[in-house]
Amino acid sequence: MSEPLADVLNVDWQTLVDSIGLGAVYALMAVGIGLVFGVLRLVNFAYGQLIMAGAYALALASEWNWPAWAGIALCFVVVIALSLAMERVVFRPLREQPPAVMLVATFAVAFLLQSIALLWFGPLGKPVTSFVSLNRPISIGDVDIRRITVVAIVVAAACLLALMLLLGRTTIGLHMRAAALDFRTARLLGVRANRVIGSAVLVSGLLAAIVAVILTVQTSFVTPGFALSETIVVLAGVVLGGMNRLFSATLGGFAIGFASGLLGGALPTAQSQYLSSFLFGLVIVVLLIRPGGLFTRPGAQVVERA
Repeated sequence: MSEPLADVLNVDWQTLVDSIGLGAVYALMAVGIGLVFGVLRLVNFAYGQLIMAGAYALALASEWNWPAWAGIALCFVVVIALSLAMERVVFRPLREQPPAVMLVATFAVAFLLQSIALLWFGPLGKPVTSFVSLNRPISIGDVDIRRITVVAIVVAAACLLALMLLLGRTTIGLHMRAAALDFRTARLLGVRANRVIGSAVLVSGLLAAIVAVILTVQTSFVTPGFALSETIVVLAGVVLGGMNRLFSATLGGFAIGFASGLLGGALPTAQSQYLSSFLFGLVIVVLLIRPGGLFTRPGAQVVERA
């Protein structure tokens, strides 16, 4: 029974490995979004445009025939600079405003960055040729695994481990966790708001740069809409996992990435256009059953996020 079912769904080891790699990338994006939400209670809809900016930096470095390491360095500089500028120019002045105001501000920043990319680079996009070797497969039996898939899984695991150590073993990490629990009380106890928020935005920007490199290597082509659909899916995953805790949001990002890859490989080619509809329909069903999130305790409150 299992073999005919596997043949019908077209689920094999190749699909499973690719799904894990996609889930790892989405988990990194979920962490980046969740960190900013933890300290600011703000869903940053411009996160995808930060990734897009980093991808264009890689495309320009490739066009200028820079070595791969120089392109990656430029990507990190651009994404981190934009992240800190966003925090200083947009988030900080609007910090005392209602959440809806800050939410609309992130939409405005997202469309602004996308419009700048459209005017500057045009709608046709730019190719990236500096990382061709990472897209070559490694054959293990009958499974061909792209090098970038292995890199994505290893890098995601390393980043999540480093983040756990940062939050659990360092002073700034403890301050970030305290701010996520109760920002007002944390400030009364001596936690510096600007420092905590700046640190969260910085780490979020670092993760966005890493995701920009991985996604650019995987697609090898950058357009003004780069990473937009992925960001929407990850946001759904964060809500699916539960925004109460960073760990839950990360699991939600991985789960929706894994499910997306699995369904994409399982569905026949003629029906692949229904992937998004099926995926978001599944999210709605899960949230109807578990409104607080799939990986949260029943009755958990948003202020319990850590």
